[in-house]
Amino acid sequence: MNKSQKEKINNLYSMQPIESQEDLEKELKNLENVEIKEKRKKEKDREKRIKEKKKKENEEIEKFDFDTETVIGMTQKNNRKKELERKKIVDKNERRRMKRIKRIKKILKWTMIILIIAGGITFAMVSPIFNIQEIQVNNNQYVTSDTIKSLSGLSEGQNIFRFINSQIEENIKEEPYIESAKVSRVLPNKINIEVEERKRDFSLEFLNGYAYINNQGYILEINNDKAGLPVIQGATTKEENIVPGNRLETEDLERLEVAIQILNACKSQGLDGKVTSIDITDKNEYSIYMEEEKKTIYLGDGSNLGDKILWVQAILKDNEGKEGEIYLNGDLNNNFKPRFKEKVTV
Repeated sequence: MNKSQKEKINNLYSMQPIESQEDLEKELKNLENVEIKEKRKKEKDREKRIKEKKKKENEEIEKFDFDTETVIGMTQKNNRKKELERKKIVDKNERRRMKRIKRIKKILKWTMIILIIAGGITFAMVSPIFNIQEIQVNNNQYVTSDTIKSLSGLSEGQNIFRFINSQIEENIKEEPYIESAKVSRVLPNKINIEVEERKRDFSLEFLNGYAYINNQGYILEINNDKAGLPVIQGATTKEENIVPGNRLETEDLERLEVAIQILNACKSQGLDGKVTSIDITDKNEYSIYMEEEKKTIYLGDGSNLGDKILWVQAILKDNEGKEGEIYLNGDLNNNFKPRFKEKVTV
């Protein structure tokens, strides 16, 4: 309702005279119609403005052709690509940073470990707690414990870590009787030395005495006593080479192997304790002497030793107390007949 309408209505109720009730109602109805028309007009104007706005928007949308849309799409794609590249760079830098941190942590870790180890080693090297108070030697029979301790170079009061085990073991093995040695630390202050000795198996005639040897031909000791061992006679190793720690020469080693077989065959028949000496001078004519039986036994080239020693056992039984010689130096498989020749005394 506009201002003029309001004035009319006011005039109707004011001093102006009203002709009739009917005229008043008519006038009010006209005013209402006018107001309705104005509302409709405003509504139409509002709808028109909305339509014009939509039309304008559509026109603006229609202004973008395919090329423009393509450019926009490419721009968005490029923006995404740049964003991905930026993210990759950020991720790469982050990985580098994490890797650098990890490397620093690793360096710090190993530095701490090295420092701890170094500190521990330093403490172990200077602390009197680790000074040797006891050196124990085990499994020795021929070599005294004092000799082995002396060979080792170790002494009580020495720091338990100030030596190399392998070097001490090599020092001990300089003794011909020692085949192997193992040195171990028992913390905080004890040393164990385990040795394995070579066994005396034979006495080798040497000048006016004997050289003790094992079954591998190692010369262990020079002595005036044959120590109750079977004596090897007829060795060809040069006298200047018969020195403790050396080994017999190759030819003697080969013949020693046959001597060992002879002794083993005798042992199988319980006769090894009766063998006083074995002569290896001639590889085609090995012989043994049994001092208790006062008999020399000729075995030939050392073949068929098992059968030959069986014959020895039988002949010894049949000729007990008789001094003489037993001949088994033929081929038992080719009609050779073992025989005993008694020594004739004048």
